[in-house]
Amino acid sequence: MTIQRRESTIEYPVPVIGFAAFSGTGKTTLLLKLIPLLKAAGVRLAVVKHAHHAFDVDHPGKDSYRLREAGADEMLVASRRRMAWIRENTQEVEPTLHDALAALNPDGLDLVLVEGFKGDAFPKIELNRSATQAPLLFLSDPNIVAIATDAGTLAEEAGTLPVLSINDPGSIVDFILSFSGLDERHAQNRAR
Repeated sequence: MTIQRRESTIEYPVPVIGFAAFSGTGKTTLLLKLIPLLKAAGVRLAVVKHAHHAFDVDHPGKDSYRLREAGADEMLVASRRRMAWIRENTQEVEPTLHDALAALNPDGLDLVLVEGFKGDAFPKIELNRSATQAPLLFLSDPNIVAIATDAGTLAEEAGTLPVLSINDPGSIVDFILSFSGLDERHAQNRAR
């Protein structure tokens, strides 16, 4: 079967690359390994994560929580070290990746990593672990640009897609930097 690869429908001032996999594959675990390596390479990055469930980053009893509970549609907490912004969604509609990216400030970024939003059309690395026995996403998603796996036999099925070791974060970082055009900066930082 030949998969027709297509261009991303996401337009953003900096490269956007996602990680697509079924639950339990280790998307967050891998991101926790990749982020420090990318930061060490001098990459300024944002992470966008999709949640399929209700969540709260605020805590009962805190002033910001109480103000939001009192009816504030948006709540911004700012200090000299960080800002946290919470917007209540008034409609029960899942946000798109485009919606999430619109909330970021690309001026201070070189790269956006995305966990989730696997139905949106943008470049993604598929994560696949043999233990999960999950179906392969690249067979139906033409936006998969590489596969990170622990199954060496997958290389035959992947065709022309790069196959990376899910257990080698450094090689995945190298791919991300090359794919996003940030590899020259990475090489300069290695030389330091």
